Amino acid sequence: MKFLDLCKVYIRSGGGGAGCVSFRREKFIEYGGPNGGDGGNGGSVIAVAVDGLNTLIDFRYQQHFFAHSGQHGMGQGMTGKSGDDIILRLPVGTEIIDEDEETVIADLTEVGQEVVLARGGNGGWGNLHFKSATNQAPRRANPGQEGIERTIWLRLKLIADAGLLGMPNAGKSTFLAATSNARPKIADYPFTTLVPNLGVVGVDNVEFVVADIPGLIEGASEGRGLGDLFLGHVERCNVLLHLVDGTSGDPMQDWQTIITELEAYGGDLADKPRITVLNKIDALDAEERVFLREEMEEAVGTPVMLMSGVTGEGVTDVLRALRGQIDEGRLRARIAAEEPVEDDAWRP
Repeated sequence: MKFLDLCKVYIRSGGGGAGCVSFRREKFIEYGGPNGGDGGNGGSVIAVAVDGLNTLIDFRYQQHFFAHSGQHGMGQGMTGKSGDDIILRLPVGTEIIDEDEETVIADLTEVGQEVVLARGGNGGWGNLHFKSATNQAPRRANPGQEGIERTIWLRLKLIADAGLLGMPNAGKSTFLAATSNARPKIADYPFTTLVPNLGVVGVDNVEFVVADIPGLIEGASEGRGLGDLFLGHVERCNVLLHLVDGTSGDPMQDWQTIITELEAYGGDLADKPRITVLNKIDALDAEERVFLREEMEEAVGTPVMLMSGVTGEGVTDVLRALRGQIDEGRLRARIAAEEPVEDDAWRP
């Protein structure tokens, strides 16, 4: 399944049906009076956050969603049928943005959360509504209210507890594969990861979700490489895990590049709690580890952890550090696998 996190959608609610001008005409009934019914209401366009979706790919093949209009009123006091609503089923974490690409209409962060994007028009009143003691034969009815037409943007920001940052080939996908059941593509060339990946990792009997996004390079905020298109997927995280490749030749420059791009992105992303980890230490000797760690701690101003995603060295300590930065309400208890019960009794 292809990944899509930004799309443009055109929506229109249904118009209301017109009211009816009608009079009761039956044999031997001289003064039947008005009996024109009201028009039906138009259908609305409603967005609902549902479980089980993690992409907006469905909206690539259908961008127009038009609700049905209400039927007109009829004689004998019959009200027209209301138009059916249109339901947009969106992944949890979808932002609905106005056409100006700045105004946020709604942010769907919970399953079942819904918002009316375009309300259907009200049906017009029939002449039965205008009957009074002084106007016993009204010959007027209201037209239905017109529907609302608008253009919106849908932007998906994946819901994760921790986000991975780093240059291409920093070992983010290797870390995710080593700590979860996710199987991201891993190779020895840059930009192996082209779309974000989610993985559920566990430590000390709790689980949390980690998001892996494509690597950033210098100038990503200006559109170089894959740009900063995927940084929005780590905006909702409690903590960021910044992986620095210890074998890159200039780890300090790699670290500074990511920090610069975070600051250029704006928002509060640069101010989120970050855990800096020197990765791929299995390729470094003891002297290089100490030297690079001290150099980075002096620049970062916080302790720097050592880890190797390939050998597993230091991985548990990193997971525990992430766990300590995540809100308790977002942690989930790990469900232990049920062990088969030994029973000698034969069963068919």
